[in-house]
Amino acid sequence: MAQTVEVLLRPAVELYTVAVCAASATLCLIAPWSLALSPSLGIEAAALFAVLGNIRLRQAWVILRYRRNIRRLPRYALSDKRIPVSHERLFLGRGFRWEAHHTHRLLQTYRPEFRRYVETPRRLRYARRLEQRLEFAPSPFKRLAKVTSWDHLLNPLRPLPPVGGLARLHGVEPNEEDVALPLSERVGHTLVLGTTRVGKTRLAELLIAQDIRRGETCIVFDPKGDPDLLLRVFAECRRAGRLDSLYIFHLGWPASSARYNAIGRFGRITEVASRVAGQLSSEGNSAAFREFAWRFVNIIARALVELGHRPDYLLIQRHVVNIDTLFIEYAQHLFARHAPKAWEAIVQIEEGINERNTPRHMLGRDRRVVAIEQYLTLVPLFDPILEGLRSAVRYERTFFDKIVASLLPLLEKLTSGPIAELLAPDYADLNDPRPIFDWMQVVRQRAVVYVGLDALSDAEVAAAVGNSMFADLVSVAGHVYKFGLDDGLPATPHPSPSPINVHADEFSDLMGDEFIPLVNKGGGAGMQVTAYTQTLSDIEARLRNRAKAGQVVGNFNNVIMLRVRETATAELLTKQLPKVEIKSISPVSGATDVSDPASQTAFTSNTQDRVTLSSVPLLEPAHIVALPKGQAFALLEGGTLWKLRMPLPARQTAAALPDDLTELTQQMRQRYAQDRRCA
Repeated sequence: MAQTVEVLLRPAVELYTVAVCAASATLCLIAPWSLALSPSLGIEAAALFAVLGNIRLRQAWVILRYRRNIRRLPRYALSDKRIPVSHERLFLGRGFRWEAHHTHRLLQTYRPEFRRYVETPRRLRYARRLEQRLEFAPSPFKRLAKVTSWDHLLNPLRPLPPVGGLARLHGVEPNEEDVALPLSERVGHTLVLGTTRVGKTRLAELLIAQDIRRGETCIVFDPKGDPDLLLRVFAECRRAGRLDSLYIFHLGWPASSARYNAIGRFGRITEVASRVAGQLSSEGNSAAFREFAWRFVNIIARALVELGHRPDYLLIQRHVVNIDTLFIEYAQHLFARHAPKAWEAIVQIEEGINERNTPRHMLGRDRRVVAIEQYLTLVPLFDPILEGLRSAVRYERTFFDKIVASLLPLLEKLTSGPIAELLAPDYADLNDPRPIFDWMQVVRQRAVVYVGLDALSDAEVAAAVGNSMFADLVSVAGHVYKFGLDDGLPATPHPSPSPINVHADEFSDLMGDEFIPLVNKGGGAGMQVTAYTQTLSDIEARLRNRAKAGQVVGNFNNVIMLRVRETATAELLTKQLPKVEIKSISPVSGATDVSDPASQTAFTSNTQDRVTLSSVPLLEPAHIVALPKGQAFALLEGGTLWKLRMPLPARQTAAALPDDLTELTQQMRQRYAQDRRCA
């Protein structure tokens, strides 16, 4: 009867046949007469035994390799230079497509009769205990612990890789292949979930390296400022010959950072107010203050643009604190064009103003502001921007300060200390060697941008800057979608638009309402977002709204899930998978007494192997929680489940780095190590 249930966790009994075939073939060659064979028939018989032995040896090797992989996977390392780069597919690692028979094999490993093939061998457990005891032993005995812990193939007590988890999750399929995602699917965005220190950054480096080598636009958001990630971005740009198009923006080290004006470029003037006021709370009573802050910033931005100034955070803060200066400057600009003689009358009115004839709501304002207001009351001059400024200066000063109180702390975060020079760059300062970039320039140059936000030192400022950058990216995506990449440039042929690859590590720390349209509508402009976070709860906690969190997650077509600690996060993957039917063998035995006393048979017995079908989930949340480091389940291309593992970095000679970058990364390691210890 043919075998109906696959069982690979068993002794390799095929080796017995291999031994018999080897002995028989040897006998046929050496002494064919002992088997009543002629020498020529002995050679033919030896060949037949060799063929049969080879077939059975291959069958035995399948069993032996499967049992080995269940406990220890073969090492998989890849040097940076050997990472495959394709213009059709995105390489993710090595693995296999997870199907029903893999679930069957995995469930078998939990059965008691197969424990000895799955659990760590007793000799290895004794060796690890011995190493613990020898840790505080005298020096001669400590050498024994180094011998037993030697990580080499020749060591029979070699320790298991320090990756944790269950190796059986990947060992159920010995035949691996390269796993890749078609580049046409990346526009659907990719979500990478995994708890701390399980390989998210390693996966990010793998994907970023391919994007840089393909010559595409690549934007890397790194809230905590990982020095290894920064060095990897720099090394890949040098390897691809793209150092001239690399911008490094870092809030923690303004002296070595590029500069960026988050509100200096816009499609519509109202975007300036949306980017600034959009970061204020919109819940409860704060909603009214946010709306007023939006209107007030919009008035200031419109006036600055009309006066020929590029808006930035410093200018916005300056005029929020003192609107009088902007009101006077704009009035001078307007009167010079439409009422040249008005200024003489205003000067005369100003000379006669004192506290007694100043309206109560204008007390504390500059006398010239009061004079302009009185002049406009007598000689109306309609201008939308001027009317907005007049409405602002008409507020009583103390009342005005109260209603902009929620806006000032945000502006203080973005304009305090050296950060102000980064976010409000002086375009006319030719002595400052730090480059200035904006997203449209980055997209047109197909540049690479590393954004370090120093969130470990100041999470508030990091979140504010990150939100502004996301909002600016949404604006650029909208402009590219409507007008194309070459809008405003000379009518000369340009290369086809490049995808805009956005890698947002710990993106839940940065995202706000601005992130939703980026993943929802940015695909039409070529935006390809790869977001990395730990749990779904991080997204919900950041947005403070479960529906919005679901809206964000629902826009990611590809999900790569490493080890997670939250069951709800694991169920994001497992609930999308079907149930499958698996076969299992149940031994059944019984005995029946014979009731006829005259019969010579006292009882009858029977033994059966009953094959049963049971429906089980293709994958359980507990399996994702037990993943080793560097391994993941990936739901790609509309629902195809893959089990993959990322390559370990192979040992290679470190390339020389510029002195300023070497110093910067050393300071980052020291500073962030201190921050972690303090935390």
